[in-house]
Amino acid sequence: MSRDHAQSAERPAPAAGAPGRAHADAGPAPGPASGSAEAPFLELLARGASAEAYEQPVLLARAEGLPAGRIAALQQAKVLALRVRAELEGRRRREAELSALFETAHDLAGLRDLDAVLQAIVQRARSLLGTDVAYLSLNDPARGDTYMRVTEGSVAARFQQLRLGMGEGLGGLVAQTARPYVTDDYFRDDRFQHTHSIDTGVRDEGLVAILGVPLMLGHHVIGVLFAADRRARVFEREQIALLGSFAALAAAAIDTANLLAETRSALAGLERANEIIKDRSAVIERASDVHDRLAELVLRGGGVHDVAAAVSQVLDGTVEFTEATAAPAQALESSRAEGHAVRHRDDWIAAVAAGDELLGALVLRGHPGLDPVDQRTLERAAMVTSLLLLARRSAAEAEQRVRGELLDDLLDARDRDPRLLRERAARLHADLDATHAVLAARLEGPAADADEEADARRRLWAAASHLAATRQGLAAARDGGTVLLLPLTPGDTATELARRTARHLGTAVHEPVTVGASAPVEHLTARPDTVASAYAEARRCLDALRLLGRSGDGSAAEDFGFLGLLLAGERDIAGFVGRTIGQVVAYDERRGTELLRTLDAYFACGMSPARTKDELHVHVNTVVQRLERVGRLLGDDWQSPARALEIQLALRLHRLSAGTTPPARH
Repeated sequence: MSRDHAQSAERPAPAAGAPGRAHADAGPAPGPASGSAEAPFLELLARGASAEAYEQPVLLARAEGLPAGRIAALQQAKVLALRVRAELEGRRRREAELSALFETAHDLAGLRDLDAVLQAIVQRARSLLGTDVAYLSLNDPARGDTYMRVTEGSVAARFQQLRLGMGEGLGGLVAQTARPYVTDDYFRDDRFQHTHSIDTGVRDEGLVAILGVPLMLGHHVIGVLFAADRRARVFEREQIALLGSFAALAAAAIDTANLLAETRSALAGLERANEIIKDRSAVIERASDVHDRLAELVLRGGGVHDVAAAVSQVLDGTVEFTEATAAPAQALESSRAEGHAVRHRDDWIAAVAAGDELLGALVLRGHPGLDPVDQRTLERAAMVTSLLLLARRSAAEAEQRVRGELLDDLLDARDRDPRLLRERAARLHADLDATHAVLAARLEGPAADADEEADARRRLWAAASHLAATRQGLAAARDGGTVLLLPLTPGDTATELARRTARHLGTAVHEPVTVGASAPVEHLTARPDTVASAYAEARRCLDALRLLGRSGDGSAAEDFGFLGLLLAGERDIAGFVGRTIGQVVAYDERRGTELLRTLDAYFACGMSPARTKDELHVHVNTVVQRLERVGRLLGDDWQSPARALEIQLALRLHRLSAGTTPPARH
């Protein structure tokens, strides 16, 4: 695609003759020796053979020495058969695409909530094109831009909060021109207006290839539907057209959902008015009582067990909430599929579900007879329970995003108003005036592919966000890992906090997690730039741990001192230690001696054998004999200033790599 000017995202049609089913090539190729030239190829077409199999009749004819005319006829028949095969493959592909679009239209037609519609759109878009990420932005007429509304497969909080001005980035250009655009490599594509915020968000997410198509209502663009990969990829013309067709269905579904929401609001008003004139029958009174109780529970923040207790009183029985794994599987699935409570022996089961996701069940125990009104009461309670569970999940996810945004602002926007930062932190129960440590965490387990790596990062961010919420701290996804801002309790140290955090996150994600911590920092709202500096220090500490082979461990920058700066780059630490004191290390390991400990004490005591023997509680002759052994291993010049400095540095690195401390001074 030309990069000299913006152009519509069109691709040439793929070449005909895509490979057929692998199992269709079983058996020998039909012989060309007799019969018409078309016969062997008709048999190959009937078997659905691969394109390579169509060469066999011609090759066999040549091997048998058949006349040139016969071979030419077979060659021509082969070409025609391959054309027919390509046409059949194209029709199968189009049939599959039409089937997918039909299923999509059917699924979307059954949705009645705008958020559910938008989530279904991005999930199906990602599934149809087989991309790493799919996302949808909607236009904001009031602000004159387009904003990220729903994402699927995304791991970066900053990417999920992007807003694009009209004409900015690929999405802004699609929203402005109402035409699809595609790029094989976003950052190398100069057709789009690159901005710092957009490029930073895309880089955090790791996206490379992006396809965007407009969501149109008539002649108006209401948003953009995207499919993107974290590696270079060519989106073919058929894929672009397919996503465009899906976007047309999606736009209509969004419009329908909006109309339904307006209708639902109007119906709610009518229902409230109708309550005044309802017949005061016993059935309606009972239903109203259930409704009032459940509404009160929701308004005062009750939980699922409160709902079960309230329904138990109304139904004069025992109602319990159970996890999906603890309920009878067949009855639970039947209740979810039918949307009604079902009987299971002497119990009634009402599935608590959100779409196809089973969240649990409400079980009415020992109540074989249930009239329709009571059955509807149990079903309504199950619906309220699912809403409570979803609301609690949404609230937790929203709080995680808000905590990530605040930490992003502390790291990136150093000119923020301290008063506003303090107020935002207070709403999250975080005290930015207390002493904190900034921690950089990164997974160390190998990832099989990009999807697995993205999933692991997402799990790390979720675990870190939960830890931050319970510790009145903040967490955000950043630089391929996670950054945390956690308060230090009295008597706690940054090193202890880093080690506890590494163990906690590693247990949560079932993979080793390395954590580097900054020195304690204070008064973050008065000096927001402190957070960015502390984060850089924490990352240097993280690099040092990994370089020293202590992956899965935690430590603080203060543990390394000036060595932390030296270890932040790519250096062969193990090689340096081996070259400098490797013979002494090997001797100790082989003989069980204490030459390394003696060297540590010798240098710590100013190279005085007399003070060294007091430090080690041995006779001075023992110290002298050990030092003579060191001299034979390292050479006669080992106590020269240059060699002594290298040996002391190697000793320190060896201790850090092993996670040990030098001998205590007396």
